[in-house]
Amino acid sequence: MVRRRRFARVHPGDEGGFTLIELLTALGMLLIVVTALSSVLIAATKSEEEMNRRFGSQINARIALDKLRREIHCASSVTGTATAITIVLGNRCPVEGGATASWCTSGSGTQWALYRKGGVTCDASGRKLADYLTTGNVFTIPAPATGTLTTLSVYLPVNAKPASGLPDYRLSDDIVLRNSPRI
Repeated sequence: MVRRRRFARVHPGDEGGFTLIELLTALGMLLIVVTALSSVLIAATKSEEEMNRRFGSQINARIALDKLRREIHCASSVTGTATAITIVLGNRCPVEGGATASWCTSGSGTQWALYRKGGVTCDASGRKLADYLTTGNVFTIPAPATGTLTTLSVYLPVNAKPASGLPDYRLSDDIVLRNSPRI
């Protein structure tokens, strides 16, 4: 009896693997897909960061305006320029920093910040309350009409990225000094 060996014979047309060219083609297509997906994810992340910065700066400006409004309503007098004001507070005002508070803007170009500091002088060493203002001229003290109380006009244009072409988020208010004397 003749024993036959059972070996699988490899025929040239029956190869079961991938050629190097097929493998490189598949890797190239995978690289293109991964690159496209990663660029989409990076763009989405940057967009989310920008939206968070815009939203945060708008909220901070609202909070700063609210804090300024509370102090001005309690103030007996306010003096200053378009970029800095000094508020003389009444003795019943529950605010930090003593009887006098100063508010000012500091920055340059299209990025300014709003600061508050106790005392008569204000600078960037104070507490930053709002950022990404597009101008430093935010205060106006109009001359009061006869028989009226003194007012302070505040204008806070906020834009986290002015170069984007998006419009400013604008907060403005005319705040009455309730404790000021009538003229």
